[in-house]
Amino acid sequence: MIRRDPVKRLNVGLLLVAFVLSLFAGRLVQLQGIESKGYADLAVRQRLNRIDLPAIRGPITFAQGQPLAMTADARVIYADPVMVEPAQRARIASSLATMLGLNQADLLKKLVPSSKTNRYVELAHHIEPDRARMIMAMDFKGIGTLQEYRRVYPDGNLAANVAGFVNLDDEGGGGLESSLNTMLKGKSGWQKVELSETGQRIPMGEDEQSKPTPGKGVRLTLDRDIQWKAQDAIAKQVKATGAQSGSVVVMDPRNGQVLAMATAPTFDPATYYKASDANRGNRVVQEGFEPGSTSKVVTAAAAMEAGGVTPSTPFTVPDHITFFDRTFNDSERHAPEHLTFGGVLAKSSNVGTIMASEKVTPTELYQYMRAFGYGETTGIGLPGESPGLLKPVNQWWGTDRYSIAFGQTVSVNALQTASVYATIANGGVRVTPNVIAGTLDDKGVLTPAARPASRRVIKQTTASELTRMLEGVTTKDGTAPLAQIPGYRVAGKTGTAQKVNPRCKCYTGGGYTSTFVGFAPADSPQLVVEVVLQKPQKGYYGGQVAAPVFKNVMSFALQSRRIPPTGSKSPKIRIYADHR
Repeated sequence: MIRRDPVKRLNVGLLLVAFVLSLFAGRLVQLQGIESKGYADLAVRQRLNRIDLPAIRGPITFAQGQPLAMTADARVIYADPVMVEPAQRARIASSLATMLGLNQADLLKKLVPSSKTNRYVELAHHIEPDRARMIMAMDFKGIGTLQEYRRVYPDGNLAANVAGFVNLDDEGGGGLESSLNTMLKGKSGWQKVELSETGQRIPMGEDEQSKPTPGKGVRLTLDRDIQWKAQDAIAKQVKATGAQSGSVVVMDPRNGQVLAMATAPTFDPATYYKASDANRGNRVVQEGFEPGSTSKVVTAAAAMEAGGVTPSTPFTVPDHITFFDRTFNDSERHAPEHLTFGGVLAKSSNVGTIMASEKVTPTELYQYMRAFGYGETTGIGLPGESPGLLKPVNQWWGTDRYSIAFGQTVSVNALQTASVYATIANGGVRVTPNVIAGTLDDKGVLTPAARPASRRVIKQTTASELTRMLEGVTTKDGTAPLAQIPGYRVAGKTGTAQKVNPRCKCYTGGGYTSTFVGFAPADSPQLVVEVVLQKPQKGYYGGQVAAPVFKNVMSFALQSRRIPPTGSKSPKIRIYADHR
């Protein structure tokens, strides 16, 4: 047997060891030298977590500064699935599902790591701090909390249809929360932190951040107390009359400020997802309807300024009148009446209004309607506003001019009608309706909104004559004695308009829109109140179902604003032309 040289075997072994060591050394040089930065960056990325830092959403307040919508402290509940012990997953999912009202199976899925880099999984948002502390007291490994904010509406549904709501993605989902979303929400920030294998923050580790910018707030013109009264009154009347819906607008005609904008049914912004789209919307600006007799003041203004009609101009008014193949009727049958034009308005005669409208051309009537704001949005800037419908004169066919004269074949929203009466109350000058008093910075300092635009629509003398005629509406001979307020002079107008039945596209069986709109004190107007009820079932005349709500809300608003009676007496309005 030949033995090999042991020295050679040793040398070969040493060479092999040297070769292996050289491979290790080369790899070490590669890792620590050539590729060290790349691997270091990868290690940091595995430990690095980016956390969003939400901005504080700006508040929405009433005119006196009370919060309508505000931001409150809250917590995000999150999990580090890598740190959650497998044996504890089911227990943690069960406990959190009970405490947070979430689905246990969905939580359990989130507690299972999908990869080693999945170190931050959000489980729940907008959790009250006390509840978050209870969760942390359970000492679940891998479960943590971070600060965030939640939207709070202290008065529940008060002015909810104006303010709107914030959805689950912290974005405005309706109302001013939506239209002013960018300004209110500010700009979110972020922070990057390094966490160890045990989930602890690494001292002196990567810590980079961009601070959030708080959102601006907005102060409204809404008076909290008057808003509450308007909302309470319309909700009760909708229920009492079996109406489909209702709305109330309160305005200051001198500056166009909206003091209340109420609708019923309404909704709670905290649980907005439980309400229908219709109840989340703002019917005051979004719902178009035929105004009926409340529109007769526009025809009256045109007849007086362009047609030479005066409050004492006599008309012999039958209970019906026929043009071509269509007959127009008054609301009740009666023998021919000898009325003044003031009497025509006080008794809300369709036939008398049509007769007066023949004193002007269709173009002149159209121009006055446009001047009062028909056929365009009011300028208030609320989302989803309907401009209503007023066809150009060249699209009027057949008997359109006669139905338009007494408020049909034309549509408006409630704020447009309120603005018409505010224009008359303000001596013929229309001030653009507005609901935003100004913006608030993060320290609460108010920057007032720009002064609203204004324009003269009718002469001051015409406005004064119309006011005197509208006072006749609330007398015992008018259609709305229920609108009278003891001690105050009240001017206003009823409206009882048939609604189109979508099945037959006719007025049969469509129900009614019942309205009253007026202002007080009539000789020194400071407040306008409009009430609209859609499809009331127990009574439907505007003077019967809407006027009492007007009286209720106006009486409260006059007292709330400390507006005293002027002490003057209403001038006697001549209703009949035969001196009765």
